[in-house]
Amino acid sequence: MDINNKPKPQYFGHRGRMKDKFLASGFDSFADYEILEFALFFAIERIDTKPLAKELIKKFGSAKQVLDADVEDLMRFPGLSRHSAIFLTFLREMAGYYSYLDVKSSQVLGSPETVIDYLITVLSGEKIEKFYVVLLDPGNKVIECKEIESGTVNKSAVIPRKIAEAALSDKASAVIIAHNHPGGTLKPSQNDIDATAAVKEALKTIDVSLLDHIIISGNKYFSFREYNLI
Repeated sequence: MDINNKPKPQYFGHRGRMKDKFLASGFDSFADYEILEFALFFAIERIDTKPLAKELIKKFGSAKQVLDADVEDLMRFPGLSRHSAIFLTFLREMAGYYSYLDVKSSQVLGSPETVIDYLITVLSGEKIEKFYVVLLDPGNKVIECKEIESGTVNKSAVIPRKIAEAALSDKASAVIIAHNHPGGTLKPSQNDIDATAAVKEALKTIDVSLLDHIIISGNKYFSFREYNLI
């Protein structure tokens, strides 16, 4: 048989059709596994990535949980090379970085909800509690979003001094603080309420306002300001 006339694998045309579909409507008509399959196109050549995408989702639960997985766990998964595992981790980090750039480019922060998408992106998949601060200038423009502390699961290390130091360092006039609840509940604990009060008092001594404290759990959030807890 002439090797030049050998039929090409079915997935050759499939990748082209998937790319055309993406260009036409984004991910609107994609199933969860198809989004992951599509992403794997760019990390794995010359194989059909659909079965791998389905197996990953079967193992981890969803496309999001695949992206949230530790890179070491991904590297141990049959069919994923180190390169592919790093690429999937890169996609997660790039999503967070894009959201951060979007927040930074906003001229004015009209409401705390402007940063919700960013906070959900960076905190929703974390397995331990992490504490972030969003620093704002006098015109309510975002100066910086940074991680202040991380702790063990169900134990958020909220240190008012570090928040005050960050505000002073970046010459912030106001801040929004946020942390995640990996356990799944949005309800603030008494420790969360006490910590918020402590941060507010620490910021008051340097004439900086605490606009809100946001708790992230999955793709949902709880705002202290919306519930009149600040």
